[in-house]
Amino acid sequence: MAVPARLITLNLGSQTVGLAEFRVQAHGGLVLLDYRLREIPGDPAGEEMRRTQMAIALREMMDELHIKRGLVNYALSGQSIFARFVKLPAVEQEKIEKIISFEAQQNVPFPIDEVVWDYQVVGGGLDEQIQVVLVAIKVDLLDEINTGVEDAGLRTSIIDVAPMALYNAFRYNYSGLTGCSLLVDIGARTTNVLFIEPAKVFSRSLPIGGNSITAAIAREFREPFAAAEVRKKRDGFVSLGGAYAEPANPDVARVSKIARSTMTRLHAELMRSISHYCAQQQGSRPERIFLCGGSAGMPYVLEFFNEKLQVPIAFFNPLQNVTVSKSTLTLEVTRSVHLLGEVVGLALRSITTCPMQLNLLPASVVRRQELEKRRPFFIVAAACFLLALVGWSVYFTRAAQVTRQTTQLLQQKNDTMRVAETRLDKLKKQAASLDSVATPLITAINDHNFWPEILAELNTRLPEADIWITELYATSGGKPLGTGEKHLAEKTTTPAPVLLPSPAGRSKTKPESGGAAIDGIVVRGLYLYNPKQQEIVLDYFRNLATSPFFIVDAKTPERVVKSNSVPNDAEWAFPYELQLTLRKPVKLP
Repeated sequence: MAVPARLITLNLGSQTVGLAEFRVQAHGGLVLLDYRLREIPGDPAGEEMRRTQMAIALREMMDELHIKRGLVNYALSGQSIFARFVKLPAVEQEKIEKIISFEAQQNVPFPIDEVVWDYQVVGGGLDEQIQVVLVAIKVDLLDEINTGVEDAGLRTSIIDVAPMALYNAFRYNYSGLTGCSLLVDIGARTTNVLFIEPAKVFSRSLPIGGNSITAAIAREFREPFAAAEVRKKRDGFVSLGGAYAEPANPDVARVSKIARSTMTRLHAELMRSISHYCAQQQGSRPERIFLCGGSAGMPYVLEFFNEKLQVPIAFFNPLQNVTVSKSTLTLEVTRSVHLLGEVVGLALRSITTCPMQLNLLPASVVRRQELEKRRPFFIVAAACFLLALVGWSVYFTRAAQVTRQTTQLLQQKNDTMRVAETRLDKLKKQAASLDSVATPLITAINDHNFWPEILAELNTRLPEADIWITELYATSGGKPLGTGEKHLAEKTTTPAPVLLPSPAGRSKTKPESGGAAIDGIVVRGLYLYNPKQQEIVLDYFRNLATSPFFIVDAKTPERVVKSNSVPNDAEWAFPYELQLTLRKPVKLP
């Protein structure tokens, strides 16, 4: 392949944007000329603002690196794309693409014509099952991201996925390792784990990252997300636990415990991922672990995982086999080397055949690249056309006759196409009719996500201690659903656990009126005798006031909180009840 004079790579992380410039040595090695990193802080809810800030940061970094224009390889963050490893039966080589196309339609959770997708075979073959990694991204999201990159003056060459770019960088720098290595990329929103063996790779995304710590700090200190992010960077470290002395500043101690609690959750998810990899993918247990990503730089993260996992742990160094051109960069690279894996992996795509060759190019870029490849042929064709004009001037009469014959043929084809158009209109009407039948079914399928989201929301906003939920049930027009009239008789008794009616089983509580809907949730539970007493229920109420699922007025708790019990020294737990109204009622079939 033709290697450009300079290589520009861009990593569009969820919170960190990295831009780097490389050149290729005579023997094919990479040289890092310069790079820039920018953090895009802010509340994850402000996605549109984050993309605007990202575009501004990209232009600033290009100015600092004196990049006006050029081809760029860039990577999309893990949460922007859908990725899945699937196993396929062993088939002939010529049938692989067809069966993968079928699997893509089955696995990608969007209509296949609304996504850009790619795949790569990563294992198996011959008489073994074939393992394939599928990646996809919505067309509109990809076009929006690509427009922002190209508006800055860059032209897209390759669009990779961040975890796979990390995998290419790992293979390039640690090619001599045997056994299983675990690469843990702790990002802002998610943690991507890659199990890497000499002939096997498996990736998984965990919904825990640096923002999980920031969100917990914001809840603990009751401050905005941006202020909590500043506090995390200023005071944050992972508490070592055990016999270590706590910091003198109580706020710093609270932040460190929050960080440790989040990392403990991440450790539990890592252990589940390792068990899944060994059981479902027939992989080996990791012999070593490498950390990378923005949140891996928090103090004592490495020590925490070393204590928990009891295997050799180090920071991933993607520049182990890459030369740094400036001595002035050495100190800066030492501090941020664990953030450069993606940009190195992207540069490798242009100089060698990498083990992972995914490319999610939008249709506009594909068309442009095809035109650029054909440009020499277009020039030759233009020259031939000019020569043909001379011949046409001699044979003008013959050309006129050919034109008339061609017109007649085109007219015949046009008539044929009109018939096809009429048939196509009928098919469109049939498709519209089928859509009207399918829409209610799709709505019912989507309703399956309702209760898991409600349960996750109630659990997330529950205070950390001294209070729990014992009973949930849905209401419609103030009346309970799913358990008959039982709840009306038990309002003065201690609540007992009751299962929620699922969207798939709501036909058992189908109301007489076809317009009825689930418009509320009743939460019952107990709280322990504690220093805050009934205030802990109000804490839960205030947490729910910011929920996107419920209509809760923080100024009128008496409309939601129903608790007549008075704490006393004779009992250890006291009941409470919350009557929550849904923002979006769910229709009953």
